[in-house]
Amino acid sequence: MKFNPDADLDTSGVSDVRGSGGGGGFPGGRVALPMGGGIGGIIVLVIILLLNGGLPGGDGGEPSAPNTAAGNLGACKRGADLQQNRDCRFVIYQNSIEGFWAGELPRRGKKYTRARMEIFDGGVSTGCGAASSDVGPFYCPSDMKVYLDISFFQVLQKQLGAQGGDFAEAYVVAHEYGHHVQNLYGILGKIKTRTGPKSDSVRSELQADCLAGVWTNHAKTVTGKSGKALITELTDDDIARSLDAAATVGDDRIQQKTQGRVDPENFSHGSSEQRMKWFRTGMETGDMTTCDTWATDDL
Repeated sequence: MKFNPDADLDTSGVSDVRGSGGGGGFPGGRVALPMGGGIGGIIVLVIILLLNGGLPGGDGGEPSAPNTAAGNLGACKRGADLQQNRDCRFVIYQNSIEGFWAGELPRRGKKYTRARMEIFDGGVSTGCGAASSDVGPFYCPSDMKVYLDISFFQVLQKQLGAQGGDFAEAYVVAHEYGHHVQNLYGILGKIKTRTGPKSDSVRSELQADCLAGVWTNHAKTVTGKSGKALITELTDDDIARSLDAAATVGDDRIQQKTQGRVDPENFSHGSSEQRMKWFRTGMETGDMTTCDTWATDDL
């Protein structure tokens, strides 16, 4: 994955509140997400509690690297700023993903409303309640924000076994913005059943994977404020890493790792195979109309 060093970045859609003390969290790190969703959610909390006792840097985990860039994303003005601050990549992800949807939805006759991304550590207060890092990345429909503690990516690799990499991270962010697109279309209001192989929750998560794939198809065409592409190259390895990340957070893989068996009746996000399938569907077509997971039983 190559970022354009000459691209202009827009930091107005990203907040960096790391080191601010956060907003606390519910016991066990749960967040009230009555209509929203997240790539990790409670499934990540389960595996963290079983295998690690907390996020890296917590009790039983490996110490995380000192956060020297907290609150400093405002200095990410150009792609070249990645040289001094690697966290600027999150600004690029956000700019590219939201830039795509901000153009795509009006093209289809739908007004787009911006969704800020908030990067935090420890805990955070949201329109959906207080959350801790253990919840994993999530979208809150009440305040229309994507919430991300980037230490999640250490969990994805070290505890869940994902290959990781920049585009695996971008897939996670794109998945959460997929939930925002769902929210704008009123789809999140359809979520009534929370568990089961064909539950509303599974359909919603698979659709968000597909929408992440749609952005992937167009990623190299999205430009920054100056009209220069933000992302200039995606390799086969990048795509493989994003598919690997999707598979890693499949219900079946996590259930097998945590309880030694697979129970589809308790699925909430979809199997590894399903998550890869729907990401591929969006990526190969580049067409969000192919992401209607509500109209098929062939999930």
